[in-house]
Amino acid sequence: MSSFEAFPAALHDRHLTGEVSCETSAHSAWRGNPISKRQRTSIRPVWLGILALAVLAFGCGALHAQAAAPPDKELVVATKEAPPFAIKQPDGSWSGISIALWKRIADQAHLRFRLVETQSVPDLLDGVANGRFDVGVAAVTVTAERARKVDFTQPFYNTGLGVAVPVNENPWVAIGRALLSFGFFQAVAVLLGFAMAVGFLIWMLERRKTEHFGGGAKGLGSSFWWSTIAMTQAGAAQNAPTTLPGRIVAMGWMIASVIAIAVFTAGITSTLTRRGLEGAVHGFNDLRSVRVGAVANSATTDYLSRQRLSFRTFPDIQGGLSALGRGTIDAFVHDKPLLTWMVRSHFSASARVVDTSFSSESYAIVLPKGSALRPMLDLAVLDQIEGDWWQQTVFETLGNAQSR
Repeated sequence: MSSFEAFPAALHDRHLTGEVSCETSAHSAWRGNPISKRQRTSIRPVWLGILALAVLAFGCGALHAQAAAPPDKELVVATKEAPPFAIKQPDGSWSGISIALWKRIADQAHLRFRLVETQSVPDLLDGVANGRFDVGVAAVTVTAERARKVDFTQPFYNTGLGVAVPVNENPWVAIGRALLSFGFFQAVAVLLGFAMAVGFLIWMLERRKTEHFGGGAKGLGSSFWWSTIAMTQAGAAQNAPTTLPGRIVAMGWMIASVIAIAVFTAGITSTLTRRGLEGAVHGFNDLRSVRVGAVANSATTDYLSRQRLSFRTFPDIQGGLSALGRGTIDAFVHDKPLLTWMVRSHFSASARVVDTSFSSESYAIVLPKGSALRPMLDLAVLDQIEGDWWQQTVFETLGNAQSR
């Protein structure tokens, strides 16, 4: 058989056995020089490796293209009314900061979607977690507990908790609370403690040499009484110590008490003046001495519980601010931008938001765990909040541009 006649048979046999499937085999058969077993063994892994790399590259490219491409289905986007981030209009349409951000992202990414309203944030989170919703867009804060059930995009707004207080609070009520506060009693206890300590020292030095300090309990009581009188700078000369050590201690105590009383008086005056002008609450620590309200099942209640603050719960912001106006509670705590918006829009005559904030809250878009949309939405959110459009929107709505 000639080389030309042997070529088809050799190629056919080796193709069936899977030993040769490349141009090298064909070239060797054409020259009439069959490939040895060792050569076939060394060539086959090389071509199999090249084939595997080609398949892998093709598959990765296909997966990347599939992830980058927008989904063909219509996305179900859950939201909850939370002005000014999600506002439901009388005709059923939606507006607000969060909704505007989502619509802008969806338009640029060519995403088809429909908005679905939920009654509460837990409903929104549960719907996203179980796959009933593809996306959640409202004023949802990022917490560790929530992040265990769902994924969040990059935050688009960072804020804190705010406090609303009554506008026309009775100044005498605020002053009364200041005088009955734990801080006031603590300061008085410290002064009395110093007076008792000095009285005991005077008694130890004078009890055997001065008649009115002599004896047991009677003399000790007289020492305590004189030390208290000396602290107030009234009648300190009467029944004063007579020994040199006792007088040195008494002189030092009278000088120190002048400074202590001056500091105490200045602090009390400042507190009463501030409470009378600004009300009982002007910072977080003041919440410990007043009646506090918050929205039930919210990140606010979680924070207040961690701080061991007692509070009453209400179904929504409107209910809490109404109770504040009736005098049922003294302060209402909620996310500051939402609280500010609601007070300005509907409760400006009965409530105001104090000029302070605490804790740290971040709003983000909610996604199911492992959502293919997350890489694209992360970048889209960052692009939007770094632009002038977003800063202008936040400034016009909330009066500030601190969104990140």
